[in-house]
Amino acid sequence: MPLQIAVDPGKEGAGSMSVALQSRLVAHMLEAALDASHDLGARVAFAVVDAAGNLAGFIRHEDAFLASSDLAIDKAWTAASFGMGTREFSQMLETTPRAVRDGLLRRPRVTEVPGGMVFQIDGRSAGAVGVSGGSETQDEAIATAALKAAAQVEFEEK
Repeated sequence: MPLQIAVDPGKEGAGSMSVALQSRLVAHMLEAALDASHDLGARVAFAVVDAAGNLAGFIRHEDAFLASSDLAIDKAWTAASFGMGTREFSQMLETTPRAVRDGLLRRPRVTEVPGGMVFQIDGRSAGAVGVSGGSETQDEAIATAALKAAAQVEFEEK
């Protein structure tokens, strides 16, 4: 289930959040992910993409594995593309015919590795986050922390 970030519908411009993420929201998510990774002792890369899968923000711990950068972006992209977290995507693939599963996973950027999570604003798809470099549990905990922190951001009026 995607995280719902409530935006005051009475605020002018609130509806535009699902189209272009405000930089303030992305920066808050990056900071929360960095804090959570430090708390967990995980060296990770963290990515935020918009609903179209375009990279909106990225940060990498200086000691994170190099491959973590691409994997974090791929996890976020996959989650945004399929409208579900990468763990849920993996579970869905288990029930599909082998040809479909293999065909999807051979596509560039598509991954079933846990750590990608989607979020919505006012019930509409707004984007996804991806974390890579820790364990599955750490990656998902960091992604969750970033999404929870994002829910606390007050949006600016346009």
